[in-house]
Amino acid sequence: MWQKIPSFLRNKYFLVFLAVLVWLVFFDTHSFIQQWRMHRQLKELKTERDFYREQITRDSLAIEELTGDPDALERYAREKYLMKREGEDVYIVVEEK
Repeated sequence: MWQKIPSFLRNKYFLVFLAVLVWLVFFDTHSFIQQWRMHRQLKELKTERDFYREQITRDSLAIEELTGDPDALERYAREKYLMKREGEDVYIVVEEK
């Protein structure tokens, strides 16, 4: 029966290597599968970080513009919050898709 098994499968070093490899791939706390999941999550978090940094830059520019220019502040209040002056009428036009 032992004659049918290839010699490299009977080698104790190969068997230990195979056992360690299986342990590292599936069962270890820092397994390759866990490392792959963490790498994927890291990529997603970096994408979110870049998005939020862009949003912060855009909002900082908008705040700077609104604090420096009263006309821009008035335009922003009219567009976003539908504010109006006394005696004015505001008509909201909703576009149907």
